[in-house]
Amino acid sequence: MRRKDREITEFARIIEVMRRCRVCHVAFFDEEYPYVVPLNFGLREENGRVELYFHGAVTGHKHDLLQKNGHVAFSMEVAGDIVTGPQVGACESTMEFESVCGTGVMEYVSEEEKIPALRAILEQYHVEEGDSYHFHEEIVPSLAVLKLSVLSMTGKRRVVTR
Repeated sequence: MRRKDREITEFARIIEVMRRCRVCHVAFFDEEYPYVVPLNFGLREENGRVELYFHGAVTGHKHDLLQKNGHVAFSMEVAGDIVTGPQVGACESTMEFESVCGTGVMEYVSEEEKIPALRAILEQYHVEEGDSYHFHEEIVPSLAVLKLSVLSMTGKRRVVTR
């Protein structure tokens, strides 16, 4: 990372940023260019291992690409305020942010893993039991639920002191 002063090095802080993100952009290998998809996600962290979960239809371009190559990259961010004024950036304006980027291997979860994975997605968006936290059991088998096992990740932040 070029700007070491902006790097987030503490694992717990990176996880904290990820928990505040709303969308995860996943890049799949495609023929000529990467294929990037914005997805809602769930996060599980245990003993330093990070897994991200996604759900959706069982067919589509991302599934075609995933069947060819499960190695993916991801990016997510928390956007902050736009800051203007002298000395804040090359154009006298900048944007505060926190972001996490990484790589990993994506695969389909087993039928037994689907409901815990879907719960992780709901928890990411602070949906609690009793807040329409219900699965239609008959629909769950028709969903594709994906797990991204994170192999590497970095965090970065830009905060302007005023």
